[in-house]
Amino acid sequence: MRIAIRLSSMLLAGAALAGCASTTPTPQSSTMPAAETPLAVVLQKPIYQMTPQEAGRYIAHIHTAEPDLRKRIAAIGRKNLGQPYSLHLLGEFPYEIHDNLPLFSLKESDCVVFAEHTYAMALSQSWEEFFWMLQRIRYRDGVIGVATRNHYTEMDWNVANRWLVSDVSAELAGPGGPSYSMTVDRARFLRTRHNTVREIPVESSRQAFVAKEAVAAIAGQLQEGDFVNVISTRNGEYWASHVGLVVLGPDGERRFLHSQAPQVREETFDSFIARASEREARNAREGKPGQVLAGFKFLRLNEEITVPPMAPQPRPGRPKA
Repeated sequence: MRIAIRLSSMLLAGAALAGCASTTPTPQSSTMPAAETPLAVVLQKPIYQMTPQEAGRYIAHIHTAEPDLRKRIAAIGRKNLGQPYSLHLLGEFPYEIHDNLPLFSLKESDCVVFAEHTYAMALSQSWEEFFWMLQRIRYRDGVIGVATRNHYTEMDWNVANRWLVSDVSAELAGPGGPSYSMTVDRARFLRTRHNTVREIPVESSRQAFVAKEAVAAIAGQLQEGDFVNVISTRNGEYWASHVGLVVLGPDGERRFLHSQAPQVREETFDSFIARASEREARNAREGKPGQVLAGFKFLRLNEEITVPPMAPQPRPGRPKA
């Protein structure tokens, strides 16, 4: 497997700006630097309790310790079991002001952040490479911005990351399998949600998925490291409401590894479906119009992965005189 990587110029720019913070020389401290934590101690921690420096050492270690990419994805994902869940976690700060949350967080995750971090770490050998890879996965062409973020799972994330995963839902569902139409108005979404104006045409597509009743029959075809979209429906509309990863249990059983309140968990697909059914029954008793689990889309981790180059950051537009 060949992974083409290059460091982003934004990291170099950030370092340069940091060096311009003060013109006053800082006296060198006579205090000796703190001793580095032994790697054995770092490896005892879950990732969400690591510092970025420790996470970088772990990334380098796991890349060597587990050369199989699929197993490495599972190992890294499980290293975050118990990580607290938090929605609306990340943004584009300091590159944009529309969503001024930070670009990364090790302490918490939502479902998408968990999957993106796991894939990015598995494809990297250092913290710097991980940070670069994270932006390459999260944004179209790696260009950081609220307008280039992969907001819509089916029509943004899955499409922009075809170099990483390929949709095999139609193949798994078989002839006559279920599908749904989806229309996204990105311009309206950006204008109403992020106060950002972009001229983007409305786009429609048809999405295949595997009905929840059919998952048990096709589970044996799933592979470790595959990407999962949970498809829900409400009032006749279908969408990917949740995502996660496929991992294998000790007996080869296919399991679902994902970040869902209150924390990252691993469970069987049967367990996930049963919990959804319980929630739907409770909503029905209480007269609540909650979403209903319809099924899953499955995206196969590609056998040969060549990471596309990151597009250079565009020059910001200038205000009119």
